Amino acid sequence: MLRTTKSFTVDNVVEFKDNLLIWAQQFDTSVWLDSNKYQQQYSSFDCALAAEEFTSIKTDYSNAFDKLREYQNTTNDYIFGYISYDVKNDVEQLSSKNIDGLHFADLYFFQPQKLFFIKGNVIEFHYLKMVDDEIESDFKAIQKSENLKIEKFASDIKIKLRIHKEEYYSKIHKVLDHIKRGDIYEANFCQEFYAENVTINPLKVYKDLNAISEPPFAVFLKMDHQYLLSASPERYIRKEGSKIISQPIKGTAKRLRSTIDDQKIASDLSKDIKERSENVMIVDLVRNDLSKSAKKGSVKVEELCKVYSFKQVHQMISTVVSELKEDIHAVDVIKDTFPMGSMTGAPKVSAMKIIEDLEETKRGLYSGAVGYFTPEGNFDFNVVIRSILYNEENKYISYSVGSAITAKSIAEREYEECLLKAKAMRYVLLNSN
Repeated sequence: MLRTTKSFTVDNVVEFKDNLLIWAQQFDTSVWLDSNKYQQQYSSFDCALAAEEFTSIKTDYSNAFDKLREYQNTTNDYIFGYISYDVKNDVEQLSSKNIDGLHFADLYFFQPQKLFFIKGNVIEFHYLKMVDDEIESDFKAIQKSENLKIEKFASDIKIKLRIHKEEYYSKIHKVLDHIKRGDIYEANFCQEFYAENVTINPLKVYKDLNAISEPPFAVFLKMDHQYLLSASPERYIRKEGSKIISQPIKGTAKRLRSTIDDQKIASDLSKDIKERSENVMIVDLVRNDLSKSAKKGSVKVEELCKVYSFKQVHQMISTVVSELKEDIHAVDVIKDTFPMGSMTGAPKVSAMKIIEDLEETKRGLYSGAVGYFTPEGNFDFNVVIRSILYNEENKYISYSVGSAITAKSIAEREYEECLLKAKAMRYVLLNSN
């Protein structure tokens, strides 16, 4: 579909980004993607904002990928949205019966009327159904939105654990029993932290979370009364023409104040046998998933177990690429690889059954994916981790964390890793209001 486009150059990009996010709050639906200028190999823009539905699709997991394929074909335009973890039930004979306090749809995408890309200090406007000088008037309104205040709320937040420490240890030992029996090699076991009867300002919480993490795949998603505030460091999958890129994360270490100590802990992570084995297992799973749609012999590992440093943690990341066979639909590439191996385990289906049985909370959008499709059928999706989910209507806040359990796992250390991953979300919730 034809869009009206216009570009502007701004002197202060940081200020314009802040203004644009504030301005976007007037819309019922918006998705904000921010790379935080992270210098990575594959990137199309610094930031993007999609706002105001023109068309949309919202569905449960039943035939979700077929519906998404049809919607993407029909719009033939940019579409932004998410695929929740529970769309696994469309791919395999699985179910999701655990507690759900958030009630997000399983899959949601929309075609935005107003679309913005920030590349350096250039702001690109891409509008549908434009009237008069709407782009120029919106550009002026965005610049003035800095005068709008971000309100704070004095809500008292009491964060609860869905699984308490001793019960967590017990569940980890059950996962280890499955590994010893040969049912699985690895499983990503997750636990939820939540708060009830709480009111927050989602934009304020997101800005604080992003500021202390500055990840490459940050997201602010608003869908009526439901919000995702994400500081994700992980890419799930990207399509550039016929090239497919997946970048699973497995392996985490905390940052230290001393430069020497910080460099040492990063070096130790790169050599850690357990962490490397976790990563390699998932790389093998990703290679297998990509091979379903790849040209023979084209699946390659560009980076194996490379340590990247973020503000909160060091992460071990691998990059797996493939060349797509002809006549493979973009949505089918995602279906072949979903859910991502880094959030499930190996073998994937067995791991998903075990973690569904042992976890207490329906994952929903957590460990799903947020991203976009282009009119050309390219796409880019993150992994929804290091994220806060909020249902404003029922005043429920949730954030979940997990870790990969292998034969070498020690329950106490896995629990400590979960607390490390949860630290940023807990901090901003207790200090942003």
